[in-house]
Amino acid sequence: MTMAPYDTIIVGAGVAGATAAYSLVQKGQKVLVLDKEGIASGGSGAAGAFVSPKIGKGSALQTLTNEAFSFAKDFYLSTSPNYFHQTGVIRIPKDVEDAKKFTVYETFNTNTCEKYNKEQLQALGIEVEFESFFFSEAGVCDAKELCVFLLQDIDVFMYDVEEIIYENSLWSVGAHKATNIVLATGHESNLADLKYMGIRGTWGTRGDFSSNLDLKVSMHQSMSIGANSNGIIKLGATHEKEIKEIIPCKKEQALSLREKASSLIDTSDLELKDVFCGMRAGSKDYFPLVGKVVDVDFMLENYPTITRGAKPELKHIDNLFILNGLGGRGFVFAPLMAEWLSQCIVNNKEVDKSVNPDRLFLKWCRKL
Repeated sequence: MTMAPYDTIIVGAGVAGATAAYSLVQKGQKVLVLDKEGIASGGSGAAGAFVSPKIGKGSALQTLTNEAFSFAKDFYLSTSPNYFHQTGVIRIPKDVEDAKKFTVYETFNTNTCEKYNKEQLQALGIEVEFESFFFSEAGVCDAKELCVFLLQDIDVFMYDVEEIIYENSLWSVGAHKATNIVLATGHESNLADLKYMGIRGTWGTRGDFSSNLDLKVSMHQSMSIGANSNGIIKLGATHEKEIKEIIPCKKEQALSLREKASSLIDTSDLELKDVFCGMRAGSKDYFPLVGKVVDVDFMLENYPTITRGAKPELKHIDNLFILNGLGGRGFVFAPLMAEWLSQCIVNNKEVDKSVNPDRLFLKWCRKL
């Protein structure tokens, strides 16, 4: 039996899919979300879920990240304050050379920021010699709980999408139909020809530890350490780019994070309660992927000189969209990218060129 059509079907129920669904529903759309393993079952559920600014020398990526941070902070405070803990986040230099860079970075800290010296850090229970940045407006999300909350009034089905079909101006996914499809599938990108986007996975692990340590702030050095929330301190996530396939979570991975954290905080009473792991998806230039999908077959067949530098107008697949490539800052990027995508779908507004996947297509063609 064929179901009544939706306005949009979203494939993927991580933070990208959850925020996209929420934003589209706020604009009056009827939305269905499908995920083969359920809400926040992949990289989003394993994320440390920090919401904090990016430090650096004022690059375009830093500017975009910090715009997204400001939007995300306000979004979570207004929609889901119970799942966003504004603990503040301390960014700590990795070593002496990194500490020298922080002096340069200070000029480009456009978000509310203070410098904390050794004594101030020790008063917070952080054993480090370097001056560090404290972003008081930053914080940490309860990753899975937040995604579940955003999707609470939206149709969500556990379903393994193997094929999407477009006919008679509607997309079909199993028994369901919709005008639009959004691919928010993370590192698994086999439902359309997306090779030109260069989506790649990075494996992450998070360990949740019970503790009585009075740690009121979150911090990031070469790993993330969350503030103590209801007796739990979250440590993670590792970044392993050489892993290509999903592997079982292992407690040894989380315990190694506890060992690493011991150089920053007192870990003597941290007891491992749970381990989460998953693959995050990033793009080749580290900017998110938001917008329409190029019809690769049509372009290569009709414009063969595109591989030699020709720049014809791009043709896109009808009503097929993507929200992907959020990388390790998924909970920072997702709300703003979802807003931009929903404006594109509902109001036909052009997506910012910095995140529009079109930026990658011609470069990819020249390498064929």
